[in-house]
Amino acid sequence: MKKKYNVYSIKHIALFGIFLLAVFLRFYKLNTLPALNADEAAIGYNAYSLLQTGKDEHANAWPIHFVSFGDYKPGLYFYVVMPFVKFLGLNELSVRIPSAFIGALCVVAIYFLVKQIDDKNEKAALISSFFLAISPWHIHFSRGGWEVNVATFFILTGLFFLLRGIKNSKYLILASILFVLSLYTYHAARIIVPILVLGVGVFYIRDFIKKIKFVLICLIVGVILVLPLGIDLLGPAGMSRAAGVGLFVDTGPINRINEQRGEYKNISGIVPRLLHNKVVNYGLAFLSNWASHYHGEFLFVSGDAIQRNKVPETGLLYLFDILLIPIGLIYAIKNNKKWLPVLYWLIISPIPAALTFQSPHALRSQNMVIPLIILSALGLAKMIDFIKNRVGIYNIRYTIYVILFVFVGWNFARYIHMYYVHMAKEYSFSSQYSVKELTGYISQNQDGYEKILITDRYDQPYILFLFYMKYLPAKFQEEQVLTPRDQFGFSTVSNFHKYEFRSINFDKDRPTYPDSLIIGTDEEIPKAANVIKTINFPNGSPAFKIVAN
Repeated sequence: MKKKYNVYSIKHIALFGIFLLAVFLRFYKLNTLPALNADEAAIGYNAYSLLQTGKDEHANAWPIHFVSFGDYKPGLYFYVVMPFVKFLGLNELSVRIPSAFIGALCVVAIYFLVKQIDDKNEKAALISSFFLAISPWHIHFSRGGWEVNVATFFILTGLFFLLRGIKNSKYLILASILFVLSLYTYHAARIIVPILVLGVGVFYIRDFIKKIKFVLICLIVGVILVLPLGIDLLGPAGMSRAAGVGLFVDTGPINRINEQRGEYKNISGIVPRLLHNKVVNYGLAFLSNWASHYHGEFLFVSGDAIQRNKVPETGLLYLFDILLIPIGLIYAIKNNKKWLPVLYWLIISPIPAALTFQSPHALRSQNMVIPLIILSALGLAKMIDFIKNRVGIYNIRYTIYVILFVFVGWNFARYIHMYYVHMAKEYSFSSQYSVKELTGYISQNQDGYEKILITDRYDQPYILFLFYMKYLPAKFQEEQVLTPRDQFGFSTVSNFHKYEFRSINFDKDRPTYPDSLIIGTDEEIPKAANVIKTINFPNGSPAFKIVAN
């Protein structure tokens, strides 16, 4: 009994240590790096607006989806943030703490998921937890107010309780609730969760049939809980996302159809219509998008094309994963009765991102990190077992262990260095760096100016002004002026109070707006202008030039 107690204690001490590491990596300098982006500011300010007025920034009372920039963000994370804004104030930490903490909880949850799948594989469970704790992909989206990170937690824990419910029916109700919560949190979950649940249901259909009454009760509860979301999706919230980023927004496949049919003498013939049509071409586009998420450059070398979603010269996974994932994949395939849910999750995880015209996409496919981490951990666990059982010479065995440790440590150290030292300098445009300094300057120096013109070069600046100035929501709801919707269905605020946000045409704006501050980029403000203040990016290049007109 004493030996079992000691082993039990060591395992849980190790898990707790990994959890503390995850907390540190997700909370260190959380309020300053990266700079707050417009989407995070929208979450914080709308939570602030709800606390002040019971309405969002656009005067909608307690919405399920927040209109925001016309993209109708799922609302659950906004409500999670509300108590933090209430007690900590409207700042970066109040928006990011929930995501960072839930990200750390994922590190514990993945341990229990692996243990649920294979109770005897303690090694793989602890390695999974450790690998997720240091994962670039997971750290990145835990350190911001990203709804996707919270949705991934709900999917992860939902799957754990779903598998646990095979033996103990009472856990199925928890799985149902957690899966529904993910649907209220992020768009991609609305595609992943039904496919994942359906697949697992098929894999274990005999087990679920034995408890069919309880399964039906859980399904009914799930349907009731998701009903308000379904009704809301019948309105603008349901159409805006597909119209904005959906695969069918891309006209490339249609242009290709016309090109291909144009190569036939009879463009209306049966053959060109059968072989070159929307079903075929958009289907091929979807498959190309889906496959791109497994590309080595995306996963291990450069990551996402969008700078906000990555770290310079760093993949979403580590270089050592190139070796470990194939080993884990082979082991999982050979033992597919246990690991089938993980393999299936890996296959379906990029589907939401593949249904958009932006692929590969690290944000929309972020749930993919869970099955990949598990496979990598399985790979290392099997490699350790192989070395232990096949390498008989003590010195050689531990030399290999040291090499593995050094390689993993070097990968991790390089990632941390690139994140904290280089990211803000090399990707100054990725988040709204320097906007906080700009709003502070304007707040102190705006008296005496009738108008303040601000460039919209850096993505939705109005919401960051509202956030950092803690502008009264009731006043903003009456003052705001929206732009017309663009080709993707998105809209933004162009004016409120004395602030106007748009491209700066200095030669035209200067005579039109006397007694004003004109704030533009280095390209928008000529050298001869009366620049009273320059605000720089972290790399020293000019972000904003402020002209007293």
